[in-house]
Amino acid sequence: MSLLYRLSPNRIIIAAALFLVATANLTFFRAVLALYPLADNFGFVASLAILLAACLTLLMSVFSLALPWRWTVSLFLLTAAASSYFSDQFGTVIDLDMIRNVYETDAAESMDLFSSGLIFRVFFLGIVPVALLWWLPTPVTGFVRQKAFHALTGLLAVGIMAICVFGFSSQYASFFREHKTVRYYVSPAYPIYSAIQFAASFAPSSAPLPFMALDAVANILESEDAHAELVILVVGETARADHFSLNGYPRATNPRLSLEANIISFSNIHSCGTSTAISVPCMFSYSAHDGFDVKSARNTENGLDLLQKAGVNVLWRDNNSDSKGVADRVPFENFRSAELNPVCDDECRDIGMLDGLQGYIDAKSGDILIVLHQMGSHGPAYHRRYPAEFEKFTPACHSNELANCTQDEIVNAYDNTILYTDYFLSEVIALLKANSPKYEAVMFYVSDHGESLGESGIYLHGMPYSFAPEAQTHVPVIAWISPSSDIDYAQSLALRDQANSHDVVFDTLLDVFEVTTELLPAAEVKLVVLEDEEDENDHNVAR
Repeated sequence: MSLLYRLSPNRIIIAAALFLVATANLTFFRAVLALYPLADNFGFVASLAILLAACLTLLMSVFSLALPWRWTVSLFLLTAAASSYFSDQFGTVIDLDMIRNVYETDAAESMDLFSSGLIFRVFFLGIVPVALLWWLPTPVTGFVRQKAFHALTGLLAVGIMAICVFGFSSQYASFFREHKTVRYYVSPAYPIYSAIQFAASFAPSSAPLPFMALDAVANILESEDAHAELVILVVGETARADHFSLNGYPRATNPRLSLEANIISFSNIHSCGTSTAISVPCMFSYSAHDGFDVKSARNTENGLDLLQKAGVNVLWRDNNSDSKGVADRVPFENFRSAELNPVCDDECRDIGMLDGLQGYIDAKSGDILIVLHQMGSHGPAYHRRYPAEFEKFTPACHSNELANCTQDEIVNAYDNTILYTDYFLSEVIALLKANSPKYEAVMFYVSDHGESLGESGIYLHGMPYSFAPEAQTHVPVIAWISPSSDIDYAQSLALRDQANSHDVVFDTLLDVFEVTTELLPAAEVKLVVLEDEEDENDHNVAR
């Protein structure tokens, strides 16, 4: 017991830092070794490990000045155990947007991420060390004396960090300047930093943001065409453009859509974000990707608000977590449960969102916009996203622990989700055909973001946009245009390979419904072109 008694709080903090370097930073060191092979850079890599231990010691010492030290170390151990699992298994970066995405994900989606591997990691590398931490006896010291020792330990850590950097200054200069993305994998420092950023966004400001109406008056243009607009916008989930056979993918993932006439697959569209929490609000926002801010978007009217003010009947049906604030002021229906969705087995299916839509259309007069928010291809439990009869590509991964499956099995399961989306979209088109030519019927399909399927050891989505792989940002966008529509199919088809982004969703919706505003004309390229359009910018909206 005398040996245990000599374990002071600061020694335990140092030991915890070494433990975290050894157990929670596998992905970080894997990325480092890819840049600096050990055979030629042993000294630098060793110094980097020491630097990381000193950095974590410094952070825990600083936190311990404000919090009880056991609470601080417990926080670091538990955070590291959970975050390192997702980094090691999926290549996930736990940044601000990922924290926001987790916060806005419902319980059903969260359960897909729970696995025996996660439980094992959190128990043995989190709960057990924390239990040991609280069991260990430590010397009794006064409050001021203990805080002084924490400060001294932090200063010692700073000194060690300085020695490490000075000893390999040229390599550190290159590392800090050119390889910023690698540092995002430092655990648990970066996840805790991101969580603090996210928590700070909820802090009450001295002047709360008022809700902002767009400085515009929306008016539907007078038209000689008596037909009303019927537009169904399908917001896809986690679909990547290069797995759609309409875009040249060698597998027949779009067998139904490929038989449809008047289909346009826009092949060069990139998402606003790499998560639903960013992309969905952004595509309906007046702000473009470069100027988009989630907090401002929540307090500002969006494209659906403008259309509703202009007299368009707007309805949002959701089979995902929710609308991320987009549909807060328009009619909203939740199809995640059997109360509304008649097609629920392992989970409620996207196809159930079509139930009763014809009755809704028949009961309305004037223009109609229906938004259908899919569950789509959300991972990692891809096998749950489609009914058994759509398992065409086999063998398919039937686990949410992707490490238990080969990459071919993961891709097979993912491609089956795209096959089911193809079926769903074909049924949407069938509904629109039944209402044409009474309506000028149009379908748009826009995925919120893509998905990594193991390329370069990265899975799922949510990577920081600045270095996210193409698989997470290149999204499928599809239009079906009925012959009764006043959209010029030939001119619109000419835009199919034009580079663009989610920004066109806002512009295109207002243009299709022929809504003008007092906002300045835009220079954005639209998805489609109206027939006899005197000026291609007349009905568009600027950022």
